[in-house]
Amino acid sequence: MNRVLLNTLFVQTQGAYLRLEGDTVRVEVEGELRLQVPLHHLGGLVLFGNVLVSPFLLARCAEDGRAVVWLSESGRFQGRLEGPVSGNVLLRRAQHQALDREDKALALAKAFVGAKVRNAKAVLQRALREREGSGLLRQAVEAQEAVLVYLSQARTLEEVRGLEGQAAAAYFSAFGDMILAPGFSFQGRVKRPPRDPVNALLSFLYTLLVADAVAALEGVGLDPQVGYLHALRPGRPALALDLVEEFRAWWADRLALTLLNRRQLEAKHFVERPGGAVLLTEEGRREVIVAYQKRKQEEITHPLFKEPVPVGLLPHLQARLLARHLRGDLPGYPAFWVR
Repeated sequence: MNRVLLNTLFVQTQGAYLRLEGDTVRVEVEGELRLQVPLHHLGGLVLFGNVLVSPFLLARCAEDGRAVVWLSESGRFQGRLEGPVSGNVLLRRAQHQALDREDKALALAKAFVGAKVRNAKAVLQRALREREGSGLLRQAVEAQEAVLVYLSQARTLEEVRGLEGQAAAAYFSAFGDMILAPGFSFQGRVKRPPRDPVNALLSFLYTLLVADAVAALEGVGLDPQVGYLHALRPGRPALALDLVEEFRAWWADRLALTLLNRRQLEAKHFVERPGGAVLLTEEGRREVIVAYQKRKQEEITHPLFKEPVPVGLLPHLQARLLARHLRGDLPGYPAFWVR
């Protein structure tokens, strides 16, 4: 388990060059050393935009099982390097068989959506305690409760996906009421591309979460591409997207609200590109990444294990629980939601 607690090295300085020196990683910019980290301290590398890596470092990472992830400068997933596929072939067979069993796939989809809705409800209720007069927040809480009732009765994947969409629409209709910082407004979720700073921040945080979920699933031998809630598409990490549903509201969304409401992010941390897309600046991404890494180090009591675990370990724990369920060791998948 210690391996999954190792740090991830994020490199976003454009033109940076990473190379191997002994058992350390050197990060150089224009020939000058900016950072040197012992390789055994790192669980993986995440590179933004124009960042170069030496072939020797890539080979060493692949050999040691350290993932290297490439994201665009704006944070969109582009590719991933890993060594020989690890994990149990029987586990992946069970994963594929579950997809072909309608009852099994339905139960998993309901588990992911149920956790997402419960966590969204918790975030809304937390805000409602501070803003009791908000009708939008109250209505959104009631909508989550209604979806949970209908979800228990859903009999098809289409119903589950429709209910997830209803819950998300109600949740985001009230999201703007949770933003207290002046100068930021939210009219609804816009993804491709984000058209305002709040959507840009949410998209960036979700990208970081998906990268962590992919690593967690691969770490236990599951195929991140084969999911149950999200439809299968070439190049789409459907199972990682399924897993991330458990963490969007209480991890990514709450962190976004904290960064905005505490004025850690301001208008200067965002830039509008030709065509209307809004992105975080390099300084803005740095602020978000630092906050994201700090959040991963905080501890939360896991509802199943009843003991404190680092937040950053949660995707790995849930991936292990999912693997145990698919193997037949657990009768159901215990999705994560805050009590």
